[in-house]
Amino acid sequence: MKLIKRFWPFLFIISIWFIFASPYFLQSKVPFSSTYLVNFFSPWNAYPGFSGPVKNNAMPDVISQIYPWKTFTIEALKNFQIPLWNSYSFSGTAHLANYQSGVLSPFNALFFLLPFIDAWSILVLLQPLLAGLFMYLYLQTLQIRKTPSTFGSIAFMFCGFITTWMGYATLGYAIIFLPLALYAIEKFYKTQKFKYLLLFSATLPLSFFSGHFQISLYFLIFICLYLVFKFLETKEKTKTLYSFYYLLFGLFLTTPQLLPSIEAYTQSFRSTIFEKAEIIPWGYLATIFAPDFLGNPVTRNDWFGHYAEWNGFVGTITIVLSFYGVLFNRNKKIYFFILTALFSILLSFQSPIIDLIVLLKIPVLSTSAASRVIVLFSFSIIVLSSLGLDYLIEDLKKNKIKQIILWLSLGILIFVLLWAIVIFKLFIPIEKIIIARHNLILPTIMLISLTIVVTCGFFLVKVKKLNKFIIFLPFALLILVSFDMLRFVTKWQPFDPRHLVFPQIPVETEFKKMSGYERVFGNLGTEAIMYYKLSSIEGYDAVYNKRYGQFMTSVKNGNVGAHARSVVIFPKYGLYSQGVLNLLGVKYLIHKIADGYSPWTFPFWNDLDTFKLTYNDGVYQIYENLRAFPRTFLVNNIKVQKDPQEIINAMYLDNTDLSKTVVLEENPNIKLNMKKGSAHIKNYSPNYIKIDTLSDGSAVLFLSDVYYPGWKAYVDGNQTQVYRADFTFRSIIVPKGTHSVTFVYDPISFKLGLFFAGIGIILIFVTFALRGKTILFPKI
Repeated sequence: MKLIKRFWPFLFIISIWFIFASPYFLQSKVPFSSTYLVNFFSPWNAYPGFSGPVKNNAMPDVISQIYPWKTFTIEALKNFQIPLWNSYSFSGTAHLANYQSGVLSPFNALFFLLPFIDAWSILVLLQPLLAGLFMYLYLQTLQIRKTPSTFGSIAFMFCGFITTWMGYATLGYAIIFLPLALYAIEKFYKTQKFKYLLLFSATLPLSFFSGHFQISLYFLIFICLYLVFKFLETKEKTKTLYSFYYLLFGLFLTTPQLLPSIEAYTQSFRSTIFEKAEIIPWGYLATIFAPDFLGNPVTRNDWFGHYAEWNGFVGTITIVLSFYGVLFNRNKKIYFFILTALFSILLSFQSPIIDLIVLLKIPVLSTSAASRVIVLFSFSIIVLSSLGLDYLIEDLKKNKIKQIILWLSLGILIFVLLWAIVIFKLFIPIEKIIIARHNLILPTIMLISLTIVVTCGFFLVKVKKLNKFIIFLPFALLILVSFDMLRFVTKWQPFDPRHLVFPQIPVETEFKKMSGYERVFGNLGTEAIMYYKLSSIEGYDAVYNKRYGQFMTSVKNGNVGAHARSVVIFPKYGLYSQGVLNLLGVKYLIHKIADGYSPWTFPFWNDLDTFKLTYNDGVYQIYENLRAFPRTFLVNNIKVQKDPQEIINAMYLDNTDLSKTVVLEENPNIKLNMKKGSAHIKNYSPNYIKIDTLSDGSAVLFLSDVYYPGWKAYVDGNQTQVYRADFTFRSIIVPKGTHSVTFVYDPISFKLGLFFAGIGIILIFVTFALRGKTILFPKI
């Protein structure tokens, strides 16, 4: 009985989580929108036999990025390789450095223990469970009663941000370690035990390895502000010093991910886009009280805003209880959380601060979705609500009726205003009023339920024989918030049939034959390209190589112009489309028969002498491009141009045969005299390529893989310079004779990261050993 009394909050949190996760454990469904995959994504949607209504079609990136990247990552790790490079997208692109791949996440261990789809499911489902447990630990350090702490835990584990991003298994992990970090800080200040500093340091790589730098950056900023607050609150200089030491050491541990990602960011188009993106309009504030007031993508009735990006819901009762914590403050920490909540609102909603950040061109913050900082608002509000519930219990016992009525009146007033908008048809399109009205009913019921529970509390206090039952009041609110948040999360998160997760289709056998380094082209996204290991010239990634994007825009009309924010799409009707397909070694063209001669399909039918039909199953056709260049070949003619546009001009001249000529930015100052030569790929893997060459004179070896820092080349084991060729590809000089050429992706950024991580580990142990013995490491 004592154990149950002590640990019931953990049992309650786990029970609520299990109710949410029960479709996976009891119905053999998975937290992956497989019905969305087979109904909307090629090639699966072209084949009959897949059925099932699509619950949520608002998470395309899970299918088109995160899941395929994870399959590639895990396969490489199982082959004892670090997947630094992805050879399947963008004619080659950084993989570990793209950040969202989560290559270094310790949770990848799940995939070594379980079948892939089960490991993925557990990876997704662990997020709310860990969020709830960590939040409870932190709230307990604030000396909040167990029930209010459990209340806040349930609100956090299913808050709007974690719920809408749960299916990605990246953004949620970037923030769920925030309460654990704060727990470690509080415990260190109270106990002076260094084990809590070790835990604090560990939370940084756990967040930064999760797969979303922007959210981890918010995590870091919040922690720094919290430490400053702790110093102002406690005046404990030495404890604060040690806390910042271990914060720094934790950052050292993140550098194997951080340094390559910074390098990738500087090479990307995203680093040049300083603009306001995903700014929440103030009219959307109503959804904090009623999440579906403006509709929901799941029910296909949303008409305004970006539900996933802008979601700050924490529970109707939660947001109202936070007002109590603010109005009747009796804890210094409330000021901190009020300020972080307000500042987060100003950073996510339209405000002059947003304009200033964009004007200052602050990396990441000025180039990403501003609304995602709403997670710090949610976190702060939940802490305030837990404190508010704690105060409410205390004030009910003291019969402070007036201030409780004042607080309830504020909550009721807000809902009166929301109902006034609906009743008098203000601000909302007339045809959408019924949606707003319908979706306001349940939040209103929750507010009424809160009022009834508090009124019952008044009654229990008044009747002395019943006042001992006041303990059930917070339990009633805990049940209400659990119901509210479970309803919210189950409405959003799909659990779909596992047999529809990348199911087998007829064309799959042909794809397996084509997998490798021979490139393909067709209307297929990353979900198919990477899953089937097909090499593509297109791609979808926030930090793709800027230079490659510029090259692709030139295919349309020969001009180096602007390109898309996160996507590279090959111009199918460009002036130079066929020539570039040949140059990049696109050997196979994949055509969905149902597309016919549509404008989004490459017009292979105009040149059937070039494209030979090799496969036809009645749904898909595959054509071989008979004019495709080899992926690597030798040339003996060089043009040198440094200006990007002049390089393109030289490449697209009518008399330029790109199978015999290469355009370099730097003159190698060597005489080429090859008359006959050949090059053959002997080994091709993401991080390593081996090529055998034979020539009767000096020549340039061209490889149609993207030029990128970190790629090194060796001729017979001797390192040689890699030149950027034909605007964005690789080439080296090879001498006469027979040679073995290897290209190795060995980025200095990753090696430096490993070095600094090692320094971080050493410093952790040195600091622990020297504590109390030097000026730098004084006694606590």
